[in-house]
Amino acid sequence: MKKKFVLTTLMLVSAIGLPLLAQSNNFIKEYLERLENSRKYLILVAEIMPEDKYAFKATPESMSFAEHLMHIAWAMDWHSQSLMGNREARDWNTDTELKVGSKSKEEMIATVYKTFDDTMELISNFDVTKLKERVDYFGLDRTKRQVLLLLADHITHHRGQMLVYMRINGVKPPRYVRYQ
Repeated sequence: MKKKFVLTTLMLVSAIGLPLLAQSNNFIKEYLERLENSRKYLILVAEIMPEDKYAFKATPESMSFAEHLMHIAWAMDWHSQSLMGNREARDWNTDTELKVGSKSKEEMIATVYKTFDDTMELISNFDVTKLKERVDYFGLDRTKRQVLLLLADHITHHRGQMLVYMRINGVKPPRYVRYQ
């Protein structure tokens, strides 16, 4: 009788648990595909904008084109390495790696590209059972799965502003790439 109970319990746990794990693995696979497409589109936007327009701001209090680009890298690093990977967050006031500073257009693009690489590596090796873990997100209680979704929204938000900056400066943005 005890063997039957144990066997039934194992079958039940497998029937419920394995599909949930597969869904999480599919989420990561699909998320990484989306992130790679987002990178390609963002890099194309950054490459098309002339370097002499990187300092353009729509209003004095707005971020410049370059600041939007580097802010995407900064936020990607924070969402992935700090919130997902539990690394200490960079100090915004002292860290210069993910700020515009005196970086050239090419250096900024290379930095963003590398940040995407680092983010995708962390996510591809992420323990999917931890997607349901909760973290403090600006005072809100969010799962790590939600953190990934928030990161995708954040990239899109700032890239959208960069596209507007291109149009304001008479630069034709690249055609929209579906499935970001």
